[in-house]
Amino acid sequence: MVPLHTVAYVPETYGSVWNVARRSRDDWTAVAMTSLAEGGVPAVAIEPIAARAGATKGSVYHHFANRDALLQATVERWEREHTEAVIELVEAEETPLGRLRVLFGTVLDRSRKGSIELALHNAADDPVVAPVLKRVSERRIEYLTELFAGLGFPPDVAHRRAVLAYSVYLGQVQMMATLPELVEPLLDEVVQVLTRD
Repeated sequence: MVPLHTVAYVPETYGSVWNVARRSRDDWTAVAMTSLAEGGVPAVAIEPIAARAGATKGSVYHHFANRDALLQATVERWEREHTEAVIELVEAEETPLGRLRVLFGTVLDRSRKGSIELALHNAADDPVVAPVLKRVSERRIEYLTELFAGLGFPPDVAHRRAVLAYSVYLGQVQMMATLPELVEPLLDEVVQVLTRD
């Protein structure tokens, strides 16, 4: 369960110095993340991304052999930033219940409405996206299982609650895009329902 943040991924110097500087793989995946958030997986393509950055296709091909390589690097970046980095943030909280609250609060933050998450789930059958999405889902459920086990639930119950929590999260991500005013007030209630004996 985790990161759902759609942050502005294009560097602030996008319109000036960035256009003439040598771009790194991270620069290109940042532009690709923005394209992914705005247009879904089909928007992660060499030519439009190069045009968006005011660069040539050759600049992108310098770092990526083809579109699939760019997409692979982009979804792996999403995995790091939207799962592992969020878990690290949540782990700073002292109690499992506090971690659940921070986790749900972080991933449903209004500034992170989940367009990347939705875009990737909409492309779940894409051969590049599918294995990363599966790995991320498994990792998130595994982490949630640990949190519920930390609250004293037996392993099988902890796992079922983790799957339920992840399902609720995905539903909330979907609703956050259209009805955020209904989702936000329910954060504490969701955590309470999921942690009841």
